Amino acid sequence: MRAAWYEKNGPAADVMQVGDLPDPVPGAGEVLVRLYASAVNPSDVKARAGSRKISWDRIIPNSDGAGVIERVGAGVDAARVGQRVWTFNAQWERPGGTSAQYVALPAALAVPLPDAVSFEQGACLGIPVMTAHRCLFADGPVSGKTVLVTGGAGVVAHYAIQLAKWAGARVVTTVSSKAKADHARAAGADIVIDYRTESVVERIRKETGGVDHVVEVEFGRNLAVTAQIIRPNAVVASYASTGDPKPPFPYYDLFRLNPVIRPVLVYSMSDAAKAQAQADIARWLAQAKPVFAIAERFALDEVVRAHLAVERGEKIGHVILAIG
Repeated sequence: MRAAWYEKNGPAADVMQVGDLPDPVPGAGEVLVRLYASAVNPSDVKARAGSRKISWDRIIPNSDGAGVIERVGAGVDAARVGQRVWTFNAQWERPGGTSAQYVALPAALAVPLPDAVSFEQGACLGIPVMTAHRCLFADGPVSGKTVLVTGGAGVVAHYAIQLAKWAGARVVTTVSSKAKADHARAAGADIVIDYRTESVVERIRKETGGVDHVVEVEFGRNLAVTAQIIRPNAVVASYASTGDPKPPFPYYDLFRLNPVIRPVLVYSMSDAAKAQAQADIARWLAQAKPVFAIAERFALDEVVRAHLAVERGEKIGHVILAIG
């Protein structure tokens, strides 16, 4: 099979290779998926750069993808052969991800993909949508609540806005440019705040009086603001804190409000949480009209350019590898 891989951590141009590797063989409980699209997520890029040290001879990166099941291993229903699927966690604690024509992975990580959803769109569903789902629904329904989604043009935020609206919430989001504001509105945000030109605290207090739930991309950097705009018994669900990974914690500012502080990592979610996310995503795909934002497409041979596009963060939306 044609694949992209690296054998040591480092810059994409220095370590990424593209060539032919043996086709993987599905083991017991696994399926073999012929991939047609693979999404390059920030976590895939960070892992290649060194956030996760290599434990195998080589790594085929990327967790998310979409394709068709061609073979099944022992214990898997043979009726799944020919099924269109989207994948998640493909490269988590395994050497083989979705930057290849084939991936073998546990059957539970290959989820049925509706015919109306393209392979490119299906590749968008893994890490971003499952993270957004967990951030929103781990602590109960959000119907009738006001939800703040920070960084509204990011890929997780893009789906958090849509899922929150689908679930009956009023959505506030923050952005840093007009283009990002337009992107957030297209996803369905009710109130869009440019944090570079206006006070997030003042605008939220004026428009809503406070928020019941936060989906947070920069926990540490935004914590001081968060403490000023959440209502009593709010939920603050965060999936990143890159700008300030070890922030001072304003305990007594938050103590009086009884909030839930929930870090979210999609890789280590419980099996029950993963199953609930898959079920709800299937209902969302069937009931709503999801907006998929694909910023750029690259051929597998252009994997270095794809990684650089994600690293630079210049585009709004997903970076997709089209697997030939």
